[in-house]
Amino acid sequence: MLTGSLVDNYPPKKVMDPIQLSLGLGEIAVRSHRLMVDFLTRRPELSGLGDPAGIGQAFLQLTAKIIADPMSIAQAQLELWADHMTLWRRTTERLFDPTGKSDRRPVATDRRFQHSAWTENILFDYIKQSYLISAEAILSAVSRVNGLNPKTAHKVNFYTRQFVDAMSPSNFLATNPEVLQTTIETGGENLLRGLTNLMDDLERGRGQLAVTMTDLKAFRLGESVAATPGKVIFQNELMQLIQYAPSTPEVKRRPLVIVPPWINKFYVLDLRPKNSFIKWAVDQGHTVFVISWVNPDRRLAHKRFEDYMLEGPLAALTAIEAAAGEREVNAIGYCLGGTLLAATLAYLAAQNDDRIRSATYLGTLVDFTDVGDMAVFIDEEQLAVLEKRMRRRGYLEGRDMALAFNMLRANDLIWSFVISNYLLGKQLIPFDLLYWNADSTRMPATMHSFYLRNMYHENRLAIPGGISLAGVPIDLRRIETPTFILSTREDHIAPWQSTYAATRLYQGPIKFVLADSGHIAGMISPPGSKYGHWQNTNLPKTPAEWFETASLVKSSWWPTWEEWISGHSGGSVKAREPGGGLSQPIEDAPGSYVRTRADNLMNDAPHYADKVIE
Repeated sequence: MLTGSLVDNYPPKKVMDPIQLSLGLGEIAVRSHRLMVDFLTRRPELSGLGDPAGIGQAFLQLTAKIIADPMSIAQAQLELWADHMTLWRRTTERLFDPTGKSDRRPVATDRRFQHSAWTENILFDYIKQSYLISAEAILSAVSRVNGLNPKTAHKVNFYTRQFVDAMSPSNFLATNPEVLQTTIETGGENLLRGLTNLMDDLERGRGQLAVTMTDLKAFRLGESVAATPGKVIFQNELMQLIQYAPSTPEVKRRPLVIVPPWINKFYVLDLRPKNSFIKWAVDQGHTVFVISWVNPDRRLAHKRFEDYMLEGPLAALTAIEAAAGEREVNAIGYCLGGTLLAATLAYLAAQNDDRIRSATYLGTLVDFTDVGDMAVFIDEEQLAVLEKRMRRRGYLEGRDMALAFNMLRANDLIWSFVISNYLLGKQLIPFDLLYWNADSTRMPATMHSFYLRNMYHENRLAIPGGISLAGVPIDLRRIETPTFILSTREDHIAPWQSTYAATRLYQGPIKFVLADSGHIAGMISPPGSKYGHWQNTNLPKTPAEWFETASLVKSSWWPTWEEWISGHSGGSVKAREPGGGLSQPIEDAPGSYVRTRADNLMNDAPHYADKVIE
């Protein structure tokens, strides 16, 4: 009866042409065969991995603990049974009184269940509520198991959540009312389009599912994104240095150099003009320099973390002085770029080098005591497997890193696109941030192994002298540079409570600001955006104390940062044109390094120009 009402409400508006259906399925069959052959020929590369993440072993330990405490699991089963009986009673009441409303587990913020049928249709409301009850019970039962090693418990909780998210009724044709409605309305064309989209993604991933999140043909580097005018004024094996053209007659005396992460490309800070931080900073009168890291291949497998310091920010300081005639700079480091900036400042402090006069850190970890769910991917067993794979290739594949990041927000970054692309068969929507997110980069084997082991796994950067770079012990406590720390409240990569730990390490004046949203969207927050931020003139010992006494500002953090950085800008000078100093421009921004994509890297090796600053 309930299913029939759905059909009655949405009668078929279109019947698919059988010839069109036959041709579509035939093409899919051919492509499926080609994918299977390709997958089987690459099978030796995929075999022998066993259980590299240690998931099976973790759940064996969980099972042993559950068996040892049968009363706890019995109690959980009784609670689950009671919740389901209550749901069945309420559903029965609604059957006799259809005007009654669902009153359990509101899902206003859960985008999986936004379609009205999830609440208004009794059947789908029952399916939704049954799933939420079961999901809550599973997660609760796992989290209540005592005696597990904390790291094992974290891994079990994380992968249980991945399973629970995957089993959501919104992910399946038969239990998603929006998909059923669309299938009825289109005569099934959505499913055929979805199969075609699935084949496209499998072919793009060479047999592994590489979910497409946006129209990859909708943007062009240097035209629709990364289009702020400028010149590449220096380059070496690891980076190109871009200087942007001024938009004001006068500029701040101290240039601004941005050190982005090399896990992704720099143009997250230079998307479209309306949300480009780089363009906005230029318009505020900064002479902006940005490091554009190379997308490495196996030829750079030997590059170390210290090479990224020597050939990155330190080489940039020398190039900036030649190009702009200015020794002192202000610096911004984003994510891993911020981690490198902090290490560089400690290195410079040991040399009594004060060229960096202020430091801004965006979503940056320097104390890795608590890295959130990222810890699930980094233990001794997984590091050993990863290092073996990197030694064989010379690098870490960009898609491996992307998958880990996407799993941290699986419902938003995986399952929502599975529904949209494969079940609803929707046309991809152009979205600049997702275009950038799909433009992944590789990690040199030597550097990435050092980074994961010494920072994520052993947290040695926070220990005075815990690591040495270019023969210099690194001690973050020696940093006396004025510091602006910007974190985001929903950051799943650099949890803000962990980034706050830096306030106990640096010795100079510190301003800590917490923005709304997450690791990316919270940073790309131009004036007029919907995201606000929190400020606090005090720096109490714990992040919880800081937040309790912080004030909410219902506007972008960008002007707050500009007010702060202006106090470290050293006055004004006449605007500087790119390459107007001793350097000769190499090419137009955004340069050639950023154009090298991971999916065609071996056929598009980086070009190293002859002209560099000596």
